[in-house]
Amino acid sequence: MKLTKKQAAEELARRSFGNFARWIDPSVRMTRFHRRYYELLHDFACGKIKRLIVSMPPQHGKSLGASVLLPAYLLGCDPNLRVVLASYNLRLASRFNRRVQRLMSGAAYKGVFPGSRLKTGNRSRALRTSDEFEIEGYAGGMLSVGRGGSLTGNPVDVLIMDDLYKDSMEANSPLIRDHVWEWYNAVAKTRMHNDTRELIVFTRWHEDDLVGRLMQHEPVVELHDPKQVADAASDAVWWHLNFEAIKRGAPTPLDSRNEGEALWPQRHSLALLERKRRLDPFLFETMYQGVPSVREGLLYGDRFKIYAERPAEPIRRANYTDTADTGSDYLCSVCYEVGVDGVIYVTDVVYTALDMDRTEEMVADMLERNGTLEARVESNNGGRGFARAVARRCPGIHVEWFHQSHNKEARILSNAPAVLTQIVMPEGWHLRWSEFYGDLVTFRRLFRTNRHDDAPDVLTGIIETEAEMANRSGFCAYGFMRK
Repeated sequence: MKLTKKQAAEELARRSFGNFARWIDPSVRMTRFHRRYYELLHDFACGKIKRLIVSMPPQHGKSLGASVLLPAYLLGCDPNLRVVLASYNLRLASRFNRRVQRLMSGAAYKGVFPGSRLKTGNRSRALRTSDEFEIEGYAGGMLSVGRGGSLTGNPVDVLIMDDLYKDSMEANSPLIRDHVWEWYNAVAKTRMHNDTRELIVFTRWHEDDLVGRLMQHEPVVELHDPKQVADAASDAVWWHLNFEAIKRGAPTPLDSRNEGEALWPQRHSLALLERKRRLDPFLFETMYQGVPSVREGLLYGDRFKIYAERPAEPIRRANYTDTADTGSDYLCSVCYEVGVDGVIYVTDVVYTALDMDRTEEMVADMLERNGTLEARVESNNGGRGFARAVARRCPGIHVEWFHQSHNKEARILSNAPAVLTQIVMPEGWHLRWSEFYGDLVTFRRLFRTNRHDDAPDVLTGIIETEAEMANRSGFCAYGFMRK
């Protein structure tokens, strides 16, 4: 039998969560990022992924997908499921519940899933309130609870947790963070069984939020490629996908953006995001980049000195480069000038996760336009080959490579005071090199909690290099003769 166009669309909506979303809610805009997000939620709905964490910036459509459309799709596919949606308070959770009910009461939904019906009259024995509803003739339904709400007597087949913290003030409260953790373990966990699926959709607020604590207690695997799920025992781990507002690093199968691209440029342009970063880099890294950081325990913070002009005749024009150790690390290359007063003036930066074929040219161009005379490259992890390639591109510049054998953590921590005292940045450096700036001002003393150490490592290397030069020449870092 030949299907009508409407019947074909309804059949496609039953088979795919993304198609379901577009058919049920025509206002849904499927950008490249949203397609990936909905594909991931489809895998969760089908049971390919049982425990999933998705973090993304605010106002990017996470709740529409996870807390409104997904419960309706789940209950259409299996009306016996018991779905629980938790948020920071009952009012918000109930709002999601009412939106799900309106969706399931619409003609478009009934055409896709005619068997999943809500109570419509007094004769029905099915429950239907603003907080909870049941599917007529089935055991399934949806319950909404606020953070800390009771689940007594309610088995949970699917638990969706959408923003368990209202704002930064709540997330910065140790009492509330402990309360969330206790509710998750003492209430939510006790209602789960072997086949329960868990979904956390968060805007990150704090490194010790629920996601952060789970990372400390359970295996959490960063998800970059859908093939990872097929190749692993997915029941044993949490899969985590972080959608950054501004892409860092090379493209991946789940996030094909190039470095520096905005996540949803039609709604949140790169210019808008950069303005938000300038207002508060700490908060931006946490909420928009999904890399939580707290001001306490920062190594440098926002304490770098700034210069408007630098000496006309510097003692040295030099460069220090650290190539990327792994695919997720950054190449960091910094050009600088040393004044007669011993102050180190940063003049230019290349800070990127692009491959060496691209960065060789970028660094060579930077050396030439800054009039660099000497460049040092750490030869660890391919640095020697990189240094040779740069030297071929810049025949007039002395490029040397060396092996750095000292402990990185000890070097960075012990040289931090000298970095803040002797190295100065140009006005507007937070605009010119925003990622370099962000990683420096949010770098923490607790070394293992940092995602990248490339920028601090290079500034430390510059301090060590200039100390070595001073020892050779007999002058200390501040320009007077050593005794």
